[in-house]
Amino acid sequence: MPITIADVAARAGVSKTTVSRVLNGKGEVGVRTADRVRAVIDALGYVPSARAVGLARGSTRVVGMLVPALTWPWMGEVLQGAADVVEAEGYGMLLFTCTHGDESMRRFASQVSAKSFDGLLVVEPEGTLDYITELHERGLPVILIDDRGHQPGFPSVRTTNESGARAAAAHLLAHGRKRPLVVTGLSRFGCTRERLAGFADGYADAGLPIDPALVVEGDFTFECGRVAVERLLAGGVPFDAVFAHNDLSAAGALQALRDAGRRVPDDVAVVGFDDLPLAGHTHPPLSSVRQPLWEMGAAAARTLIAHLAGTPLPDTPTVIPTTFTVRASTGAT
Repeated sequence: MPITIADVAARAGVSKTTVSRVLNGKGEVGVRTADRVRAVIDALGYVPSARAVGLARGSTRVVGMLVPALTWPWMGEVLQGAADVVEAEGYGMLLFTCTHGDESMRRFASQVSAKSFDGLLVVEPEGTLDYITELHERGLPVILIDDRGHQPGFPSVRTTNESGARAAAAHLLAHGRKRPLVVTGLSRFGCTRERLAGFADGYADAGLPIDPALVVEGDFTFECGRVAVERLLAGGVPFDAVFAHNDLSAAGALQALRDAGRRVPDDVAVVGFDDLPLAGHTHPPLSSVRQPLWEMGAAAARTLIAHLAGTPLPDTPTVIPTTFTVRASTGAT
């Protein structure tokens, strides 16, 4: 059986409260008594519950992180950025997903009630923003990563979706592409609206407004990119470029073009968004707007941990700009 605090107290001839005080460094305990308790702890090999000690000290030194799922293509980069900072600062991390809907959120709420972590990093599971806002208003420090166009009442870290998409438009225009097919993400997401607006504005400013027939709503999957290209080719709708709202749907577009015998980039240039490792391994390699995913996760974690150390939370979002990576799908060699 595991050694308990009661075993330590009995062997040292003190109360459990005294053992607790020695462990958490609070309260007045005589030097000899404290030394005796520590000697018993060493002799018995007692390992106190980190959570119990943390609660006694008023801090768990644990950061919570709530995300929709781990299957999102870019989630690993964000998680790694946050985890690198959390670990470097000597904190632990509790990761929660929302893959089972309400049941997942009930389990998460029970950990909130148990005060299992000191602050929370969030990539918002859809429909939970009001609840997360309530947690913040009740005193839990919260940082939102990728606000997807929302304007939360608490700090966030985001990137420049609109200007990133405008950069994609400028790149395609510089290569003489005048009729781009746009495969968007889900229209209810703010990032989709921002990317569409930035790209459309770039073409409009060049005197080439986007043909509405060339804007196809997708869902960020490989299949949506493939199907969009196949349908337009089958319908005889001409286009000389594809701008997909993520790399996965861009990869689907590349597959459909290859299957149809269209040359990339000679016949059709293709641009994605995210610049995941996948982009360097498509055929041909994919030009893409780079989201600073690792940097966003790291910045959110730094902000939260700095706040836990006493720094006020920022009043405005932290914005980390996109960049553009040119590869062979638009003509780079």
